[in-house]
Amino acid sequence: MKDTADKLFQEAIQKLREANDELCRPEEDVVRSLVCSNAHIAIEKYLTGFLLLNSINPGEDKTIDDLYEQCKSINKHFEEVNLSGFECNAHKEESRFHNDPSELTRCFDIADSLDTFLRREKIIA
Repeated sequence: MKDTADKLFQEAIQKLREANDELCRPEEDVVRSLVCSNAHIAIEKYLTGFLLLNSINPGEDKTIDDLYEQCKSINKHFEEVNLSGFECNAHKEESRFHNDPSELTRCFDIADSLDTFLRREKIIA
């Protein structure tokens, strides 16, 4: 499971980089749904990787909230990562658009804070 977890962490880091690269483009060129989608994938991979690292198979149909709750049950410090504001339009299947730029940065900020947390806890390098 450790190899799978490490692979997920590397994929999450890559998706976070892709989201950051998109945010660094001129505002009118930013593809908002791409930023949020990459951030969402990064969050899911970070959480799943942590669970696998702790020998827990989270299953396939788990939501971000389910994964987050499982992570908190293993490491109470996960409570330091605030996932509120995560449900933006890009996470709803019926919507293809981001209406509010603050939602965009909130998705990225959550993924970035999760990356920072995992590094501080020495779970990823």
